[in-house]
Amino acid sequence: WCCMCICGLIFGSLAGLGSCYSITKGPDNATVLAGSEARFNCTVSAGWKILIWLSKGSPVLTVISSQGSVETTERFTSQNYTNGEEFTSELIIHNTQLSDSGRIECSIQQPSENNFAFLSVQVNGSLFIKNSTLTVKENQTIEVVCEALGWAPAPDITWMTNDSLIDKSSYVTQQSPGSHGLHNALSTLTLTPRDTEVLTCLADIEALPSPQNATVTLIFDN
Repeated sequence: WCCMCICGLIFGSLAGLGSCYSITKGPDNATVLAGSEARFNCTVSAGWKILIWLSKGSPVLTVISSQGSVETTERFTSQNYTNGEEFTSELIIHNTQLSDSGRIECSIQQPSENNFAFLSVQVNGSLFIKNSTLTVKENQTIEVVCEALGWAPAPDITWMTNDSLIDKSSYVTQQSPGSHGLHNALSTLTLTPRDTEVLTCLADIEALPSPQNATVTLIFDN
């Protein structure tokens, strides 16, 4: 045994005799927005012959040491790097889709030498408050409704007033399934304004760099 691989084993026509190599790093989990790129790195030690990338169990790209990458579709491409005796293959998935979510595997055709990660593709849908402006009277309690449509997963919704977070006890959020594996959310905020203020509804998922938001101006008429 050497480096967690079997030395001297003939494993397929490309493995050769006396081989002793292994995956030394990667790939790592990734969470991306639909339509963007997802990248996964797999680093192997010297002596490798063939590296195969699989998406949910199906081969999508092959790298052969003697000739480089064999790409069969424009959506799955690679970049290759060499650092000393180690070789790194970077799998690039272009225009990611919700259906791409799942296990991404790097295989070097050695027994027990498959490393894997998980790809999570998320979708940010629409977000809106039905009223762009509301006029309220003194001591009037109102409900403001914020709707998120076509998200994956369902977003975490919070509310702010004049840039300050509103306590969660002031609003109720309900989630419901949408079409094509997407999710909807409806958040209802109940409050009694005492002054003119700007309300902001924020929807967040992991892949968003910052929450998506929608605003409404409450005009206090006393």
